[in-house]
Amino acid sequence: MSVLRENWRVVVLVVLLLGSTVALFVPGAPPGTTANETAGGDQLTNLQYGIDLSGGARIQAPVVGMTAEGVAVGPNEEAETQQAIADRLGVDPIDVEVRAAQQENQNGTVEVLNGTVTNEEFRTALQAEGYQPSTIRDGVTQATRDRMVTSIRDKITTSALSGGRVQEVNSPGGQSFISITAPGRDAQELIDILEERGVVRVYAVYRNDTTGNWTHQQVLSQDEFASISNAQNPNNGGPQVPVTIEQSAAERFQSDMAAAGFGNGASCNVEASDHDSVESINGTCLVTTLNGEPVFIGGVRPSLGQSFADGSFANDPQFVMTTTSMDEARELQLSLQAGRLPADLDFENGNQNTLSPALADQFRTNSLITGLLAVLAVSLVVYGRYRRREVALPMIVTALSEVYILLGFVALAQYPLNLSHLAGFIAVIGTGVDDLVIIGDEILQQGEVGTARVFQSRFRKAFWVIGAAAATTIVAMAPMVAFPLGDLSGFAIITIVGVLIGVLITRPAYGDILRSLVLDE
Repeated sequence: MSVLRENWRVVVLVVLLLGSTVALFVPGAPPGTTANETAGGDQLTNLQYGIDLSGGARIQAPVVGMTAEGVAVGPNEEAETQQAIADRLGVDPIDVEVRAAQQENQNGTVEVLNGTVTNEEFRTALQAEGYQPSTIRDGVTQATRDRMVTSIRDKITTSALSGGRVQEVNSPGGQSFISITAPGRDAQELIDILEERGVVRVYAVYRNDTTGNWTHQQVLSQDEFASISNAQNPNNGGPQVPVTIEQSAAERFQSDMAAAGFGNGASCNVEASDHDSVESINGTCLVTTLNGEPVFIGGVRPSLGQSFADGSFANDPQFVMTTTSMDEARELQLSLQAGRLPADLDFENGNQNTLSPALADQFRTNSLITGLLAVLAVSLVVYGRYRRREVALPMIVTALSEVYILLGFVALAQYPLNLSHLAGFIAVIGTGVDDLVIIGDEILQQGEVGTARVFQSRFRKAFWVIGAAAATTIVAMAPMVAFPLGDLSGFAIITIVGVLIGVLITRPAYGDILRSLVLDE
């Protein structure tokens, strides 16, 4: 036990190596993956590859829209202003985004997410409503870009684009783009998925007591869903999709449902042939549509209806949409989550890249050869430096252990590897061995070691140098992580994680190994 206590750093290294082996080779080990999930990845390991190494498409495009800044919109005027501006411009209200100022002495913003409206038309509509914007510029706000990234990520996930990646990137001129990467797909296929701007709406269908006609009233829109949970199949109640309504829309939804006669619940009985459109449904039902086509038709449970009637629903605005099967529940979930994007993407002013799988395989093979050559070159340099296998071999094995643990981290995080990331791996090999050489020189080139105290003193001196160099590397790479710079950010992340693994794990472990070798001589 005393040996293990003295060499606990080596024990930690071995445990992490075993953990990396599990993350790399055990099917389904990374969280959120399954044993059969191989698209965009490696069938032998759990590694995921980007388009550089698996083929696929990458599209970068700006978001379509204009933003009026310095608009004095009050916190309670957003919905009214949205409808008024949309009416004056002749666009759907969902193409207008109004945000009140978040702090005092600031003004809000109004966005038009429609490429057909001109700058002058936008300004005229605002002025007609009594607003005097300070500026009107092309482009959208950061909040809208964040929503675009989230919405597109949901859309490509529900479209089974395994390994797909969405992020915001900035051009040198300051223009923002949404970057979408889809391994194993061509550019047109990806564009077709992104252009499916599905509009989700929920209608209450009921018979009007005054006229006797069926009324089809919209009670919810896509933006009024706060969250849409995964389809589930509890022990009682049947397959269902839990949803939560935005607090700002809860009271209106509650009153609309109560006024429509859903206060005591409602059973929904309609023929399957009447599902072609909302207008064709004649039954007291809650109908969810995607692009105008019904995707879910159901009744309201008495308990939910009672919460509409007594006003308690707004205190906890959530309910479940119950279906007849799990397949139907999953389809409903995908329909709700893959709804309308906040805005269009301007593909004409963006750029597209497509890489064939054959060329990607060649890149992967060449990358493996390059990595092996780097290891061989480093090994020869280290052996030439010390001419002692008992010193050089542990040094090389420790450096490779660092890379292996880093690969385990990448597999566990399901981070898609591209060529820039492999460059980070090679950089980690070089810096890792460089630090180990510093340790070796400080301890072996300063005369006899003699005692453990002398060894510890020299090791600490070398480790301070290594720590300072690692801190410098992390500080230099940090801006590339903080700012969205595409593949450069990936290179920086791999390098930083590799440096941290080296400083915290492999360098101290090599110190324990070298101490055993030196003091046993």
